[in-house]
Amino acid sequence: MRFLSRPEELILMTIWKLGDDAYCVPIREKVSKISGKDWSFGAVYVPLARLEKKGLIKSRLSSPTKTRGGRGKRYYTMTDSGLKSLAEIRALHEFIWQGMPRICVDKTTI
Repeated sequence: MRFLSRPEELILMTIWKLGDDAYCVPIREKVSKISGKDWSFGAVYVPLARLEKKGLIKSRLSSPTKTRGGRGKRYYTMTDSGLKSLAEIRALHEFIWQGMPRICVDKTTI
């Protein structure tokens, strides 16, 4: 099993959820919404580069657009290794949480 940092894990799951629309802006927006924290673009780009280097995602550059000053968007997609890694992470989390007592904080129970 390949362990990931929490930002890598969140971004990997976000790419999976976004599907074909996974480029930095919506990735950043979704991760910020999920975590309740405002993520900078740098906080997204660094884990993206690490995930790509690990072979868990791949990227492609779209055709240039006039609205972006002639630049394309970099889209990210999951690789088979990335999907396997997510499945392993999920199984690990489910195993660890099995049999744990309920947690009640401020009238919220998990």
